[in-house]
Amino acid sequence: MLELKHVKKSYDNVTILEDINLQIEDGEIVSILGPSDCGKTTLLNLVLGLTPADSGEIIFDGKDITNVPMEERGFNIVFQDYALFPNLNVYKNITYGLKNKPDISTKEEVDEFIDLLGLREHLDKKIEQLSGGQKQRVALARTMVMKPKILLLDEPLSALDGVIKESIKEKIKEIARDFHLTTIIVTHDPEEALTLSDKVLIVNKGCISQYGAPQEIITRPQNNFVKEFILNQLEIKKNNIFALFQQNMTTSMQAV
Repeated sequence: MLELKHVKKSYDNVTILEDINLQIEDGEIVSILGPSDCGKTTLLNLVLGLTPADSGEIIFDGKDITNVPMEERGFNIVFQDYALFPNLNVYKNITYGLKNKPDISTKEEVDEFIDLLGLREHLDKKIEQLSGGQKQRVALARTMVMKPKILLLDEPLSALDGVIKESIKEKIKEIARDFHLTTIIVTHDPEEALTLSDKVLIVNKGCISQYGAPQEIITRPQNNFVKEFILNQLEIKKNNIFALFQQNMTTSMQAV
């Protein structure tokens, strides 16, 4: 479990996050949703360890990691721009992190991630030869071979459209389910958050407006901001979202 207790963060005397309290269970997909400059990326960076909290506690599996350096937390992030190496082919990008930590994943495990993400036919290609969806899958594979304790994704679908976007959403859900991997996603897109996540954290002006399951967010918004930010934007697409919920529930029941 990941817990944040009374976490605060300011820059130049401007409060970015105020008294954040949050619990994320093992294996959950949680989206951090909100308008621009609401503090959602700062919250992701605090969990990653890229930036320190001013006060409060960050606890993972019962251990206080508030002051643990980023490289010792064992979390990994997939950035919005993928951050791939253009001078390396796909396979070398995927295995780059293993150069310094070769024992984390075996060759068989690397092959498993490659096949899971459908990258076998692209391994010898340069990054410039790939589509946006293919680049995203390479970035996911590169992260997964390092076996992160928590997977962090910064706007993972913002540059993708249509079928490719839905395909990557399914891959993210498949990875989280198959590897019981806690996944935290920053997004500005309500539909993306509600159809991808187990829970949605809605942030506004540095504070938590609501945290709950997608169905709860839609049917029982806790305040006017949530109602306007979520429901007004999704009114046209609501039927499609409820259909996805029903499909997900049916799939879960069949799996049981």
